[in-house]
This record gives sequence, structure tokens and C-alpha cells, in this order.
Amino acid sequence: MDTLRSMVDSGLSTITVVRQCELIGLSRASLYYQPKPINPENLELMHLLDQQYTETPFYGYRRMTDAMKEKGFEVNAKRVRRLLREMGLEAVYPKPRTTIPAPGHKVFPYLLRGVTVSKPGEVWCSDITYIRLRQGFLYLVAIMDWFSRYVLTWELSNTLDAEFCVSALTRALRMGTPGIFNTDQGCQFTSAGFTQPLLDAGVNISMDGRGRALDNVFIERLWRSVKYEEVYLADYDSGAAAWLGLQRYFEFYNVKRPHKSLGKRTPKEVYLN
Repeated sequence: MDTLRSMVDSGLSTITVVRQCELIGLSRASLYYQPKPINPENLELMHLLDQQYTETPFYGYRRMTDAMKEKGFEVNAKRVRRLLREMGLEAVYPKPRTTIPAPGHKVFPYLLRGVTVSKPGEVWCSDITYIRLRQGFLYLVAIMDWFSRYVLTWELSNTLDAEFCVSALTRALRMGTPGIFNTDQGCQFTSAGFTQPLLDAGVNISMDGRGRALDNVFIERLWRSVKYEEVYLADYDSGAAAWLGLQRYFEFYNVKRPHKSLGKRTPKEVYLN
């Protein structure tokens, strides 16, 4: 990430900083963000929580606490819950209460229940996941075509601000517009900065029921593939290494990795056809 930030020159008169960030796939939040020191024990615990969550996304914070204790961490549930929130992770199972959105943010209904998606471009979806580094962590957002599993755009950020999600969406909308765009009810996706461009483009917005495991199932499967096939194996030592590694992986995922559910074709083959 430091390498990417160094590529931005605020002294250029012909290309704005915003445009430079767009060209290299860097959000402005990441450009100006100054990382805070992270407690090494908390960082190790967060990495283990991420791996446990990838294996058992239905674990709530109490079961996560028990799992961490089994791994040798003497932690209480309050600490585990705080770290999970910082990581943007939430157990995927139905909960009795509906989501309380951020102030001023509108939550849209889930539109995909019982809907058969039969071709590329009908539905896009998006989500955020935690990407671990040796000395820190980043957040990854991706926008994917529901039918073909093709990853249209993705972006990394040091923070959970909405800006990096909006940046990814802006680039995706240059490629076309879906009939429906599905996300969870996170404040990044309910923000006006994210929803208004979709509404302006005539896209129907769909949002998961909070904590429902199957509402955005294809992108949850994408995260498992990203983690097990790239992130955990690569052990990134910097944000720049993560960016380059993920760039290579998504190229592999889209172009070279066949899916059994797609008739052993790649996402790009299905998306372009």
C-alpha cells in the first residue's frame, strides 16, 4: 500500500489526485490514512479469528471465544466481540432482530428470494472481507456478477469507510449496469454515496437479511477461495504485496480457474458469453 501511495503525485496539474487514485486502484481513504500501532497479541488473535470465521462463519462471538481459548488464548467474550466488529465480521445465521441502519441510511428489501438468475448481468453482488498482513490488516471489497461468478472490480483499504466501496462501484458501473445489485446491510452499502449511483443508473437495490448465510452465498464462497487459495498461503508482508498478490489471484480466478457449477468453464468465459 505504501508503494501505491508513493505513485500519487499531488503536484501534477494535468491529472487530479482523485483520478490518479482511480487509475492505480487506490481509494483516497487509503492515500491519506496513517496506520495506528496494533497490539501484537490482538493482531495474532484477529488473524486466528479470521481463519476460524472462514471455517465456521456461523459461530457467534461466544463460540468464537471458546474456539480461541482452545487455541491457547485466555480471552473474554467482550474482547472477541470488539475485535470481530473491528474486522467487520458477523456470524451468518438468522437473528431475531432486524438491522438498525446507520443514521440517515435507507435499508432496501431482499429481492432475490425465489428468483432464478439465468444469464450474466442480471444480478451483481458485493461484500467486504478482512485481509491479514504480517504486521497489520486491510479490508477488501469485491463486486461480482452473480451468474458467472466473474469479479468485475475489487479494491483494498486501510479503513472501513464507504469510500473504497464507492470507488469500486464507480469502476464497475463503467462496465455496464445490472438489473439488481445485492449487498448486506453494512453502513458502507447503505450510504447515499453507494446507493445513489445505483438508483441513478436505474438499478434495483437488494439487501440481505442481517446475518442470513444464503442471501449472498456466491460472494461468501469467493471469500473462502480467496483466503484458502491465496491469502493464507501468501502471508503478505505489506499492503503492496497484498495488492499485487490479489491482482494476480483475481486474474487467475476470472480467466484460468474453471468452476464445476459453470460446467467447468471459467467465470470470464461465462460472463462474456
